[in-house]
Amino acid sequence: MSSHSLTAERRSDTKHSSLRSLRESGRIPAVVYGDSTDSIPLSVDAKELAKIARTGRTEMFKLQVEGSSDLNVIIKDFQKKNGAWSHVDFLHISANKPLKVRVPIEFHGTAEGTKAGGVLQHLETELEVEALPANLPASIEVDVSHLNMGDKLVASEIKLPEGVKLTASPEELIAHVTAPRAVLEAEGEAESEEEAPQEAPAEEAQE
Repeated sequence: MSSHSLTAERRSDTKHSSLRSLRESGRIPAVVYGDSTDSIPLSVDAKELAKIARTGRTEMFKLQVEGSSDLNVIIKDFQKKNGAWSHVDFLHISANKPLKVRVPIEFHGTAEGTKAGGVLQHLETELEVEALPANLPASIEVDVSHLNMGDKLVASEIKLPEGVKLTASPEELIAHVTAPRAVLEAEGEAESEEEAPQEAPAEEAQE
């Protein structure tokens, strides 16, 4: 579990003009909600939020709301505009209740097939898993160095941290190594030539 905490201030004015002024002052509009928490409009410091987000969007941390006891939360959703945070949703969670989330994937290594000219394609950048909040990782590391030309990596082949269970489809395609387009096109043309009907010899044609 992340040891980080974030201080939030309550807000009552939700007008568009007020939200713009809030962002210009270096704070980000936010809301926290959950099964046992009514929706509370908040604002958080943009720089402090960025630190939490870099630590891990799926990790549980403490949200310190003025006038309330600290809340265990994760970042449930967020919006960005021109690369800057514009709004964030915090989900209040129970430390003893398993949580299903999509965790970012970090690919490591150089796929063996790329050394022969293949192209590594990432089909997914997140993986859906379930775990107690304290066991949720900031990201899931995936080694692709063993992938040869034509190989594929599916969700069930990814090694998960202890206490984390896969909830995505086991056959979900995560990455694969394909031949370069030029090679595929050349092979396609060769196959077309082989399948094309052969012209009859000139003598047979005259008969």
